[in-house]
Amino acid sequence: MIKSMTGFASATGAIDGFSWGWELRAVNGKGLDLRLRVPDWIEGLETGLRPILSAVAKRGNVTLSLRLNRDDSSGVLSINQTQLSAVLAAMAEIEAQAMETGLSLAPSKASDIVAMRGILEQAAATQDTAALAKVLLYEAGPLVASFDAMRQSEGAALSDVLQEQLREIEDLTAKAATLAQARKSDVAATLKRNLARVLDNTRRRRRRPCWRRSLRCSL
Repeated sequence: MIKSMTGFASATGAIDGFSWGWELRAVNGKGLDLRLRVPDWIEGLETGLRPILSAVAKRGNVTLSLRLNRDDSSGVLSINQTQLSAVLAAMAEIEAQAMETGLSLAPSKASDIVAMRGILEQAAATQDTAALAKVLLYEAGPLVASFDAMRQSEGAALSDVLQEQLREIEDLTAKAATLAQARKSDVAATLKRNLARVLDNTRRRRRRPCWRRSLRCSL
């Protein structure tokens, strides 16, 4: 089966706060050159992708790119206890000083305190990279299959073109052989006439006399 060395495939996916986009492309090359552009912090991903690609690509410059995005909203909200204590202490001191001067402050609400800078923190959610790598490797299967199907389709079209050219060459060769056979007798007759003409001219030149100082000589 003939496969084209050029091909392209893309895919997208998402899971557990992550979204990604695959792009797989190949161009002509003398050997096999695999270039993987994937996050290096996902353990086992690159080593798992190489055999999957090598199984379908034997030649060409093949580039696989993975754009991985993390959803920041997947983090866990927590209270910064140190910052909260400092804010409450400051508020108590402000209220005490206000009362000493005869000012009456409106009571503070929890929502007002939470909105203050540094009270709430968003901790990054822990992620099992092994599980993520497993999902990505599974998603890479259909991507590579689509890529290989495209190369097979282009290879089949290329094979049809080559077969048509070979048939045309065979037809032209057969016609040339037929014409050569038909002209064989004509070529032989022409050669025979030309040879006879040369021999006749040679005999005439030998019989032609010449005179030099009244002496007869022959060429």
